[in-house]
Amino acid sequence: MSISPSTSIFSRFGANFAEITKIRLSISVVFSSIAGYFLGAETVDFLVLLLLTIGGYCMVGASNVWNQIIEKDLDALMDRTKTRPLPSGRMSVRHAFVLASILTLLGVVILYTINAQTAMFGAISIFMYVSLYTPLKTKTPLAVFVGAFPGAIPFMLGWVAATNDFGIEPGTLFMIQFFWQFPHFWAIGWFLFEDYKKGGFFMLPTRKKDKGTAMQIILYSVWTLLASLIPAFHITGTLKLSIVAAILIFALGSWMIYYAVRLFKLKTEKAAKQLMLVSVSYITLLQIIFVADKFLR
Repeated sequence: MSISPSTSIFSRFGANFAEITKIRLSISVVFSSIAGYFLGAETVDFLVLLLLTIGGYCMVGASNVWNQIIEKDLDALMDRTKTRPLPSGRMSVRHAFVLASILTLLGVVILYTINAQTAMFGAISIFMYVSLYTPLKTKTPLAVFVGAFPGAIPFMLGWVAATNDFGIEPGTLFMIQFFWQFPHFWAIGWFLFEDYKKGGFFMLPTRKKDKGTAMQIILYSVWTLLASLIPAFHITGTLKLSIVAAILIFALGSWMIYYAVRLFKLKTEKAAKQLMLVSVSYITLLQIIFVADKFLR
């Protein structure tokens, strides 16, 4: 059976769309927003949940497309990114620009239909990621600090979407995801160090795979765990954790700290990759525990 030209074009567009918007990353970010929504909602509005999912994906996808437009020439230098749609020539910059513009506009409009604060924080996230984090990546390791701000917004964005309010609860969710990003992205920066170097990116805080970087990874892993346990003391408004949930979070955090210490001792790419995988499991399971604890408590 032959494939029609229109089907082939649609298939290629779908593959390029998934890759240039970084579908797996975007879905994980949207998952954070959905978790935040469930934590903040008194009653679940499935229309709002749908709007948050679509609008959130548009905003994250737009950020990724803008980022790849800006870094097209640098992506061509790195093994990890040289086959992306823009450096490989499978998509033109013009088409990517149109796509990014459409996604940005759709994202803001859709989030605005939920409430103005949700749209505002979504817009702040895309602005900081594209206009601050992206250009700083080739200039200073502080780019990771700057990038942690837009990266921490999705978890709290869901709460704001549910409540139309920003207070200590979404602020706590922001803090948890803010601290978490340092061990996560520094672990990535460690095992991809040589590839990043080809593109002129120095993501590690000391610019080296050394004990200084490894020690900071341990410290931020500890701070991530401490921030995650604050709701257990019932001082963060309506955001609370039961004793059982707190014990589970403590076990998860100890697991991540163990792998951070292991990286300090071994200083290998394998140890860094293992830490990265553990960090992804940590934030995902944490969000599941937070939500489950609210509804089962």
